[in-house]
Amino acid sequence: MKPNSLSCLKKNRSNMAQAFQKIFTQITAITKATCSLKASGVGNDELATVNGKLAQVVKIMGDDVTLQVFQGTEGIPTNAEVVFLGKAPSLKVSDQLAGRFFNAYGDPIDGGPAIEGKEIEIGGPSVNPVRRKQPSELIATGIAGIDLNNTLVSGQKIPFFADPDQPYNTVMANVALRAQADKIILGAMGMTNDDYLYFKNVFSNAGVLDRIVSFVNTTENPAVERLLVPDMALAAAEYFAVEKHEKVLVLLTDMTLYADALAIVSNRMDQIPSKDSMPGSLYSDLAKIYEKAVQFPEEAGGGSITIIAVTTLSGGDITHAIPDNTGYITEGQLYLRRDSDIGKVIVDPFRSLSRLKQLVAGKKTREDHPQVMNAAVRLYADAANAKTKLENGFDLTDYDNRCLSFAKDYSEKILAIDVNINTTEMLDIAWQLFATYFKPEEVNIKQALVDKYWKN
Repeated sequence: MKPNSLSCLKKNRSNMAQAFQKIFTQITAITKATCSLKASGVGNDELATVNGKLAQVVKIMGDDVTLQVFQGTEGIPTNAEVVFLGKAPSLKVSDQLAGRFFNAYGDPIDGGPAIEGKEIEIGGPSVNPVRRKQPSELIATGIAGIDLNNTLVSGQKIPFFADPDQPYNTVMANVALRAQADKIILGAMGMTNDDYLYFKNVFSNAGVLDRIVSFVNTTENPAVERLLVPDMALAAAEYFAVEKHEKVLVLLTDMTLYADALAIVSNRMDQIPSKDSMPGSLYSDLAKIYEKAVQFPEEAGGGSITIIAVTTLSGGDITHAIPDNTGYITEGQLYLRRDSDIGKVIVDPFRSLSRLKQLVAGKKTREDHPQVMNAAVRLYADAANAKTKLENGFDLTDYDNRCLSFAKDYSEKILAIDVNINTTEMLDIAWQLFATYFKPEEVNIKQALVDKYWKN
């Protein structure tokens, strides 16, 4: 998946050079990923070619300019021709984006035609706070660990924390298929070719390509290209949210690989690393992405951008710089965990949290949602306590045994990520489980709701 733009840039290099008159041939320093030179009249993030290789300005100090070379600097001599192109990375946007797969440069990789449309720069500022609306619209995914226990709201930003061996890409594909959104934008970084083909086949076979736009960087591509993917995905999201007033869900995977690419560039620029060898700018780099999440008011068209992003953990270490910084920026987190009792992956009800769920739970969902959610998690916690008692050789009470049976059924019928039901069905199943294993007074839900929904 070599970028088509690179060949175009090579073909037009002489013309662009004449137009901008910014050609330099004296490189002062070269690392594995960057090169430096003396230059004037150059802008931040401006694109260039270095010996025919696409590059981008990443640092300007006076007339000292440092370029990040996407394909690496191997074979570049100190007298290489450097041509500045006079523009930052951009994306052509139109309705033609829907159903297509692109690389990190925004060029098609699915064999389809080039996109015709308005060209916009990527990586612009987030929306002014005064133009934002308090999020209030439900984003339903069909996954109960999200919709029932950690309901998402349009305009929210939230990460999936998962160990590398968890099926997080499967979960993201399921969310893309099930989510009640007008457009789904996938930004994939460091993805294997198998995973890329998996997403492509799943979307094609499900017949949902008309509402999905995918930007893909695979393991075969240079790692530093990953840095372009979130900005490409969010530029497309802003087009559909702002211009078309649509509800847009952005799925990013894997932000750990994105941060690793940041570290590669930072280290090769001889910047002093911060915690866990990450660059000191990690927080602002992540915030620049996550703060693109927004709910627009009705008078502005009512579009929205919601962001769900996978962050893989190293040995489950939540204190690592990447998840640690992410937690300060986002509005909660979702944890994937394999439930040993049922042998399936669930969204962990204990470690997951949506800080905005109260804005829609019981308001845009059925009235009993908040109390059912709280009761189910409390009983699930009682089951965890019973399991600890059992493991330590203590006798279990009748209530303990019923809690254990409830927890297993709750995980199997509701929490497992392969269960695809709507929120009303989730609530009905929960009520059925309550009635199967408990008395109304043990569930501790308001009597009016018990009278209305208890399954006899």
